[in-house]
Amino acid sequence: MTTELEPHSATEPTRWRAFRNGLAGRPTLNLAYRIGVAVIGVAVLVLGILAIPYPGPGWAIVFAGLGILATEFAWAHRALGWLRGKYRQGMAWYSSRGMAMRVFAAAATFALVVATLWILGTFGLVGGWIGVEWQWLHSPLTR
Repeated sequence: MTTELEPHSATEPTRWRAFRNGLAGRPTLNLAYRIGVAVIGVAVLVLGILAIPYPGPGWAIVFAGLGILATEFAWAHRALGWLRGKYRQGMAWYSSRGMAMRVFAAAATFALVVATLWILGTFGLVGGWIGVEWQWLHSPLTR
């Protein structure tokens, strides 16, 4: 038996693997666990996809969602590997395009963020807080 500071041998299961093996022997609990992983993984994945165009960790959240799903589903493990490769290719292509592409991408991202905030009514809400009630600040969805 190993102590907490010693590495586990290849034949000795980790606590997590032992837990999963225990669940695998109980079909109802195993199904509930897999459904829980699926629900959480899909929620994180969708959140990440929605966050991609915005400044911040959109792609990291996508990879986290797929990573959660990959703990239980082989298709998600394959998709994670494929997406990681495509992401690296895309970033290499983007980086090789130079400053003009970076400026264009930054401007396009800024425009997307501003348009989304306007459509969601953020400018009208903030304008109301400070006493500015210009009509064009309000979302076309709330008119």
